Amino acid sequence: MVSLDKTDKAILRLLQENAKLTIKEMADQLHLSTTPIFDRMKKLEKNGVIKKHVSLLDAKKIGSNLTVFVLISISKHGKDALNGFVAAVTKYPEVLECHHVSGDADFLLKILLKDIEAYNQFILDKLSVIPNIGKVESRFSLSERKSTTAIQIL
Repeated sequence: MVSLDKTDKAILRLLQENAKLTIKEMADQLHLSTTPIFDRMKKLEKNGVIKKHVSLLDAKKIGSNLTVFVLISISKHGKDALNGFVAAVTKYPEVLECHHVSGDADFLLKILLKDIEAYNQFILDKLSVIPNIGKVESRFSLSERKSTTAIQIL
């Protein structure tokens, strides 16, 4: 864990709200000069606190209307089997998230696709050819009630 002071936390909050803010704009909002903001941002990037800068897209506006959460149980649970499954499934761009989870399933995937037909093709052409899959359960999102990428900074 990286130790963050009040200014580091303020920078991170601003960046999570709007990553397009310039260093000068952040400095103005935080009542500091640009040099300490720049230095702190570089330190936060170097320490891996800031992983990358991205643009968030509206999936529906680009034709991705179906979000599916897929619970997957695998038949073998050795390290090589787990790593093999992860390597296979994470290469697909439709898979936004892959979580190794506790409970009845081994993995939870978040998949974004155009529609139900595209999901059917994903299952037939991609998921079904991955070895070691025991059980697949799909949950379709009916509506999104909250979506954020902002992490609460304590």
